[in-house]
Amino acid sequence: MRIAITQFVTLDGVSQGPGSADEDPSGGFVRGGWFVPYLDEAFVRQASDWLDLADGLLLGRRTYEAFARDWPEIAEPDPFTGRMNALPKYVVSNTLGEAGWNPTTVLRGDITETVGALKAGPGREVQVHGSARLAASLLDAGLVDTLRLAVAPVVIGQGRRLITGDADLGLRLIGQRTTPSGLVILEYEVAGRAPLADYPGVEPLTR
Repeated sequence: MRIAITQFVTLDGVSQGPGSADEDPSGGFVRGGWFVPYLDEAFVRQASDWLDLADGLLLGRRTYEAFARDWPEIAEPDPFTGRMNALPKYVVSNTLGEAGWNPTTVLRGDITETVGALKAGPGREVQVHGSARLAASLLDAGLVDTLRLAVAPVVIGQGRRLITGDADLGLRLIGQRTTPSGLVILEYEVAGRAPLADYPGVEPLTR
């Protein structure tokens, strides 16, 4: 299976707390809910199309516990409820106890080994939604195949960035669009390490 990450980010790269003021106040973050004003029908359709590609969900513990609490209570005809509840869930955690949102498998141990083994199995995509810390770890470990970003037209100047580690990635743009609310949707394939080059014809500065 391919690992596909979907993340909401601001123009200054913040991924923390897109959905509400109290979603993730860790680190003293007080500007949550920045994505909601731009959530429109065009993005919902795009997100539904992406979810159609999933044969599983890969989640961190915090996101899993929130999803396990909320999704079973969200009634149809929400466009995602049936699929979110039915898809296999894989939780990367060494501390999670009970995992009752079935079907769920807890992946314990080294992330490179456990997620690498998951990738080696059959299927299309296993998708990361939310779980920004997990997403950053997967990017650092070179385990990601597809990165999908919904960029909100807002700068908030505070909060945890999606890319915070030592990731060294070249990305190939395979899809782009905008929505009526101003979201920019970008879809990338990971294409090895970040390419580096010198600008031709420019002499290095000497002292």
